[in-house]
Amino acid sequence: MSAQQPGKSSRGSLPNVTAAVRQRLQAVFEHAQRSAEKADYDYAHDLFTQCLVDDPANLIYLQHFLGNLAQKHGNNRKGSRFASLMNRGSRSALGKAAGKGQWREAFTAACNALKSNPWDTATLLEVAEAYEQIGSNECQLYMLRWALDATPKDVTVNRRAAQTLARLGQFDQAIACWRRVEQTKPGDQEAAKAISQLSVEKTIQKGGYNQELLQGAVADSTALEASVRDRVAKTKSESGEFAAPAKSAATSGREKELLEAIEASPAVVANYLELAEQFTAQNRLRETTEILTKALAAAGGGDLMIRERLEDAHLRRAQNQVVVAQRRAEQEKTEESAELARRMAAQANQAELEVYAARAARNPGNSLLQYELALRCKKAGKFKEAIQAFQAARDDARRKAQVELHLGESFQHIRQFKLALSSYEAAIEVSDDMQADTRKLALYRAGVLAAELGDRERAEKHLTRLAAIDFGYRDVADRLDKLAALRDSE
Repeated sequence: MSAQQPGKSSRGSLPNVTAAVRQRLQAVFEHAQRSAEKADYDYAHDLFTQCLVDDPANLIYLQHFLGNLAQKHGNNRKGSRFASLMNRGSRSALGKAAGKGQWREAFTAACNALKSNPWDTATLLEVAEAYEQIGSNECQLYMLRWALDATPKDVTVNRRAAQTLARLGQFDQAIACWRRVEQTKPGDQEAAKAISQLSVEKTIQKGGYNQELLQGAVADSTALEASVRDRVAKTKSESGEFAAPAKSAATSGREKELLEAIEASPAVVANYLELAEQFTAQNRLRETTEILTKALAAAGGGDLMIRERLEDAHLRRAQNQVVVAQRRAEQEKTEESAELARRMAAQANQAELEVYAARAARNPGNSLLQYELALRCKKAGKFKEAIQAFQAARDDARRKAQVELHLGESFQHIRQFKLALSSYEAAIEVSDDMQADTRKLALYRAGVLAAELGDRERAEKHLTRLAAIDFGYRDVADRLDKLAALRDSE
């Protein structure tokens, strides 16, 4: 049978965040924000913990979780007096649960461990490792940056952060971490080698040069880096790419003014938004998400325009990371880099799924949002959720044929074959001449499925109609021959 069963997630027992769960968590999250604003930090911690345990890969939940604890401890960077003793049991539970892929238990233990000291380096590194295992690179980076803010010269933290940043193609920040390792531990050979390698790789990717230059063709990587930099500089000089230092300085000056204005008047949302626009224009997407998160908090958490801009910024970051990972996979041609590219693509799809689920929940009558949500659910293998969203998108006449086709494929994945065939036939009937590709695929799917269900007459009808439109479509001619042979043998 051609219908497929969805594969088991590589994330183990990571909670499944359905639209209903997401809606519930949003209500809990908003309640937690209000509690934090009233300085009821312990209650807010319990509520933020609920959000993270049920949806651990949600960056916004993570940011507010840590921010609340920082406020609770007066940003003292050391937490409670006896934090190390209080954390020991929870940190042990975190390691054991993560080792078994029991993510709900792991993140529950993580939240408990961080309650008395959100700057505990050992715990932060374990949580960062857990985020890497579930494929949430954005949250992993946030944990590592939080650890760096707490202990900027810690060699272990800088090594871990550098390795993660390099893996995700953020070379400048990775190099900065390795330089801090060098400063703290002069003569460290690993740091020196990594800085040289990353400098070359950054230059080659920036100039579009072949990755083979990294593979031993030139023994002296410093000389190679200088050679490549000269070539890049020459190309940019000829194309006029070095043309606007004055504008850059002006932008930097305005950025400083906005930062000062935000510090002086933190309730004025317009300053956050202008700064976010500057960061976006410079492709500084991490800073964009951070400043928009602050803008949302300054606006009380309920400003829909800011929330959607923040969602868009998260999506752009996720897509940028996919592009970097795919480029590296093409250059390195290793299973590890290919797996990273697949994980980044899955994570980007998950980010899109979460955003469209939130938007569809806010606008349940919007067929386009339902359709976009359904596509992401289907891509993630969440076929039952996809079916519900596709059915909610049926009202859009412009996409009805595509919706019915996707519905058929989703029903087929959960082995509801009669419903699948009915949806394929609905797609055939509503498709027009402008949707020829959709009609042909629906005819093919209907014909193949009908044949597998033993309904040869129905199969022959659909495949014959397809052959009349496009006789060379896939293996339609062979399938018709087989059906004819079966009929003749009776």
